Amino acid sequence: MTDSSGVPALPVTFRPTRTRAVLLTAGLAAFVVITVVSLMLQLGGGERASFIFTAALFLGVLVLLSRPRVTADERGVTVVNLTTKRHLEWAQVLAVRLRPGDPWVSLDLSDGTSLPAMGIQPGIAKRQALADARALRTLVEHRSTPQGAAGSAGK
Repeated sequence: MTDSSGVPALPVTFRPTRTRAVLLTAGLAAFVVITVVSLMLQLGGGERASFIFTAALFLGVLVLLSRPRVTADERGVTVVNLTTKRHLEWAQVLAVRLRPGDPWVSLDLSDGTSLPAMGIQPGIAKRQALADARALRTLVEHRSTPQGAAGSAGK
């Protein structure tokens, strides 16, 4: 959803949905299979519990890997990576980069650093990642200009 100027409507969330679906489906399937196998085998209580604990741990890791997202709203951009969450004001984001071979988008920040934004990654869905990177770049360019920030503040 974009307005007449080609800028995506806010709020918008970017996330690798295909990757997320694969990770969560595989994790849940593995958890169910390992749990069922542990219940079918002649195991003691501790052994059975260790099977189920290992399956839950595996599922937890895959849930953690499916966590990344980038959310843009009126106040700025929130980047959620594997274990971190960081909110950036629009003025803090100078550029959005996704070069060939990059595993995910990188945000160039006003403090001279860059921040990986794992919520946009070209792994399984390259076209979607490119479109998402372009949309985020358009938002950053639009919101970081004085006219874009002032014009959208009244909406």
